[in-house]
Amino acid sequence: MQKQFIQYLKEKSNLNSSFIDEIALVLDIGYDAAYRRVNLKTNITLDESIKLAKHFNVSLNKLYEVGSQNTILTETSPVITNEIQLESYFAKSIENLIPLSKLKSASILYSAKDIPLFYTLKDSYITRYKIYVWLKLTDKEMTKNKVSFDEFMTTIPKSLLEKAFELGQTYNYINITEFWNDNTINGTLEQIIYFFESQLLSKNLALKICDDLEDIVNHVEKQTIQQSIINSQNNASYNLYKSDLLTMSNIIMVKTTLKKIFFVPYTVLEYLKIEHQDTCNIMDDFFSRQMSNSKLLVHSGEKDRVLFFNKMIQKIDKLRSRINLEESFGFE
Repeated sequence: MQKQFIQYLKEKSNLNSSFIDEIALVLDIGYDAAYRRVNLKTNITLDESIKLAKHFNVSLNKLYEVGSQNTILTETSPVITNEIQLESYFAKSIENLIPLSKLKSASILYSAKDIPLFYTLKDSYITRYKIYVWLKLTDKEMTKNKVSFDEFMTTIPKSLLEKAFELGQTYNYINITEFWNDNTINGTLEQIIYFFESQLLSKNLALKICDDLEDIVNHVEKQTIQQSIINSQNNASYNLYKSDLLTMSNIIMVKTTLKKIFFVPYTVLEYLKIEHQDTCNIMDDFFSRQMSNSKLLVHSGEKDRVLFFNKMIQKIDKLRSRINLEESFGFE
C-alpha cells in the first residue's frame, strides 16, 4: 500500500522541486530519512501520512483507497456517558447544523426507525423523558441507580435543556425528507411501558408523555399536508414517505450542492460519519430508489394518510389504556 501511496503523491507533487526534498520538508526530517520512506525502506507512520495528505491535498480516504477500493475512512462521534457529554453533543450538533440552515440547497434525508430526534427536543415532558432514557442507557451511574423519571425531572440541568431546545429549533430551517413506517413510533412506546412497568415512571407522567407523543404525531401530519416545516422562517420544505418495503435504519444523509455526508448510528446516540463521496453517492441512490418504492403521503390520497396517522394514535390510546389498567401489554 505504501508503494502505491508514494506513487500517488509523486503524481501530485510539485515537479519544479525534488520529490524527496519535498517529503523531507513536509515531515521535517532529513534527506536520508525521506529517501528511506520514498524507497520503502522505512514505513510511513499514520501521523506522517496525515501530514502528507494535507500537504498534497489528498482526501484521507485516499490513504485507504490506495490498494483497496472496498475500504474507506469514517469519523466517530464523541462518546456520551453523562449529562455534560450529552450537552456537549447537543452543542456540537448545533454547530454543525447552523451552516446548513443558511444554505437553501441543503437537505436532510432521514430513515426513521424511531421518531427523529428533533421532534423530541422541545419544551415538553417527552423531551425530558428522552434525556432520561438516553442517560439511563449510556451513563453507568444512571444505569446502576434506581432514580425515577419523576425524581430526575427535578435535577435536569437548565443548560442541558436549553441546548436540547436550541438544537430542536435549528432543524426548522433545513429541508427535510423522512421515511416512516408503521413501526416508527413503537420504540418510544416500548420505552414508556418499560419504565412504567419498572416503577421508574409514574402513571401521571406516563400519561403526560403520551399526550406529548400524540402532539408529535399531529405535528408531523400537519407538516405532511402543508409540505413545509412548521415554525420555519425560511419556508423549509418537508416530505414524508411511508415505506412498507424496507426496514428503517435511522441513517441520516445531508446533501448540499457541494457535497454529501451520511451518518450511521451504532449505539443510542453515537454515530459513524461518512464523507467518502462515492459511498455517499451509493447511499443517495439508495434513498432515491426507496422513494420510488414508497408512498409520498401528500400525494397518496387522504385515505392512506389518515389511516397511517390514525394507526399511530390508536397505538398511543392502547398504551394509555394499559397504563390506566396496569395489565400486561405488548404491541402486535
